[in-house]
Amino acid sequence: MRILLINPNTSRAMTAKIADAARGVAGPGVEIDAVCPATGAAAIESHVDEIAAAAAVVELVAADRDGPSPADAYVVACFGDPGLDAARELVDAPVIGIAEAAMHLAAVSGRHFGVVTTLSRTLGRARDLVSRYGMERACVSLAATGIPVLDLEDTASSAVATIAALSAEAAAGGADVIVLGCAGMADLCAELTVRVGVPVVDGVAAAVGMASGMVRMGLGTSKRDEYASPPVRRPVEVFA
Repeated sequence: MRILLINPNTSRAMTAKIADAARGVAGPGVEIDAVCPATGAAAIESHVDEIAAAAAVVELVAADRDGPSPADAYVVACFGDPGLDAARELVDAPVIGIAEAAMHLAAVSGRHFGVVTTLSRTLGRARDLVSRYGMERACVSLAATGIPVLDLEDTASSAVATIAALSAEAAAGGADVIVLGCAGMADLCAELTVRVGVPVVDGVAAAVGMASGMVRMGLGTSKRDEYASPPVRRPVEVFA
């Protein structure tokens, strides 16, 4: 089984870190290929960045689909789940977003969860996704660390202490589970679980587990209505 892990930003260092986290949970017989766009947003921290990220996801999925050995499943490794619906139109294989996967598994792991993410300006998108995935009752808190995405590339930084403190606050406020709101936090999951004392869900690991499970079940993306292949239209001829 081959899973294509797509980091929609251009950071190769973060792509490598995300790939390591994915391979750590992939299990035998699962090959993880990790890619990122050559051009686009260096970090996904705004609506403009998200548009670039969505376009990158579509391009990378389409390129893989048209290649010699298309992936059995795709993971969009950005907590905004950019381009998720468009990518599902392109393939009948499973396409999983890390926010989607993390929230669903967190809701199984406990009754309530809290999300700890990066910049406060991303909280609106996180709220939108909580609503989209039907998690309004399960999600009891959303907190921003103020840490830019690219600062998470430095594993020796003080970021883990800040994330741990906000995770502990969420747990004290009623969160049974913590959801990490950035793919760049993937390598912190085990340490944070020990520090905070409640389960901590990394969306990259959650999405890889969900994607591989769907492949083994023979469950893909429905091609009925919304996720049917997009219409192919002939170019419009313009005459002077």
